[in-house]
Amino acid sequence: MYNPDEHPELASPPHDRPALVLTTLDIRAPLTWLRLGWRDFRRCPRIGLFYGSCFFLMGQALWHVLHNAPAYVLGLSAGFLLLGPFLCLGLYEASRSLEAGQPPTLRQSMLAWRPTLSSMAIFAAVLLILEMLWGRASLVVFAVTMKSMPATDKLIAALMQADNLDFLLTYLSVATLFGGLIFLSSAISIPMILDRQADAISAALTSFRACLKNPWVMLLWGLTIALLTLAAMLPAFVGLLVVAPVLGHATWHAYRHIAPR
Repeated sequence: MYNPDEHPELASPPHDRPALVLTTLDIRAPLTWLRLGWRDFRRCPRIGLFYGSCFFLMGQALWHVLHNAPAYVLGLSAGFLLLGPFLCLGLYEASRSLEAGQPPTLRQSMLAWRPTLSSMAIFAAVLLILEMLWGRASLVVFAVTMKSMPATDKLIAALMQADNLDFLLTYLSVATLFGGLIFLSSAISIPMILDRQADAISAALTSFRACLKNPWVMLLWGLTIALLTLAAMLPAFVGLLVVAPVLGHATWHAYRHIAPR
């Protein structure tokens, strides 16, 4: 079990004790989470590579659809948004087993969703609603700011042209808004659902509280996740084989540092 005394530089518990005590984090906390995530990945590499392969295949599928049938990208990404939390549950379960001094198994990690099915279903529905709103807002931005529909075989190159600067800036603003909402509601909620059998609404609200209590640390953590994921996608998504499981393990440690028992 996580002992806050092992990392005193990361946490200073508040004097008030609400239903769930959230700690105040040091700005160096994300580096510690990444280090612990890498440690867990090395301790159970086969489990990590299994889930990393799943994220790699998801990335390959999205890239293939983007080039061959871009109209279906939104629907496929929504499906992956629902699948992603269940994959992360397996990584959280592996880290939880390591924390308890027990050897994690792939079978155990793949069944981690069973006790949390109802809460995870509700949480996935919330993510789906945000994804649908994001998609609708993106269509509106596209219709208002794009002068013409680029050819699908040169979609990326066309969107990056200087004439489409208004579209790119507006789209990035919308993506930042909805991406931020998703991060705020899910930063620690899914590992909390697994660890405490919490309901989806309480977990999401606790995640909001954690981000508001440590805004700069959580902003740095969100940017770290985004930049590492982007870097892992550049070499044909191969980097996701390692980066995705390391970030999954690190997210578990972020949760344990923010909401220690």
